[in-house]
Amino acid sequence: MFFEGSEKKIEIIVTPEAPSLRLLGRPFWESMVSKANAEILSSVSNDFCDAYLLSESSLFVWDDHFLMLTCGTTTLVHAATHFIDTVGVEAIAFASYQRKNEYLAHLQASSFADDLQLLRKKISGKAYRIGHLDSHHHYIFYTDKPYQAEATDITNELLMYHISGEAAQYLASSGQTIEEVRKRLCLSQILGDFAIDDFLFEPFGYSVNGIRGKEYFTIHVTPQEDTSYVSFETNLDLTQHGEDVFATLLQALAPGCWDIIGFNTTPNAQDFPSHVRLGNCQMWMEQGYDLHFSHYQRCEHQHLQPTEL
Repeated sequence: MFFEGSEKKIEIIVTPEAPSLRLLGRPFWESMVSKANAEILSSVSNDFCDAYLLSESSLFVWDDHFLMLTCGTTTLVHAATHFIDTVGVEAIAFASYQRKNEYLAHLQASSFADDLQLLRKKISGKAYRIGHLDSHHHYIFYTDKPYQAEATDITNELLMYHISGEAAQYLASSGQTIEEVRKRLCLSQILGDFAIDDFLFEPFGYSVNGIRGKEYFTIHVTPQEDTSYVSFETNLDLTQHGEDVFATLLQALAPGCWDIIGFNTTPNAQDFPSHVRLGNCQMWMEQGYDLHFSHYQRCEHQHLQPTEL
């Protein structure tokens, strides 16, 4: 069974004059999520954020911005254009749209070029490809309106491929429990003081959202053999976090390769598994974001067998 785990991502910050996004209410967000061909499964909230767990990934809503990730063959760009049409271009201070290259891109409803064409009909901006076209690469579109991000506006993304070992075997097995999945992902060790909301899919697959004040994290596990993928994202400043989150997840899941994307932060690879960094890129965005992309490959990960067709 194949499922495309790689996510598409939209983040929009509204102007100070715009109404609170949280006050738009759950029906509004349900409608927007449906534009991407997904649905809300559950949610968790605090005084600062509403975190929605979706049938395909996650949605986080604060008063002045939101972040939405969707995987599979979802059409996230339609949710983005719906939001722009609803609130108006003048209410948007900054927007970015990201998309990772997929395992089977021909099964998607659109390409990044298609999505870009739709976005540019609604709002102006710049677009780039980061990484090698014939290997792991990442696309980003961002608006060119005047805006200045705070230096503390941080995002850390860890994208892992071809996980292996005991944890990988368990995550692709039958009879899993949420408690054991949390243990295999070391959640209490690395992020134990977050309020979490998680879901175990059938026959397998797992998603979790966590919030603590204005901080969030999310993990999505697609453990299918040969196309396994696990993503982790947070706005935590990991340089100030007591636990080395990236190193812990890499040791637990033993991926064959992984990508790290950072906005206003750079990873510390000291405790990573033995690896080679095959490529990296840095891009300064005039709105105050310093974007870093790195692609890593683990040394001596696995012996491949021919696949009969």
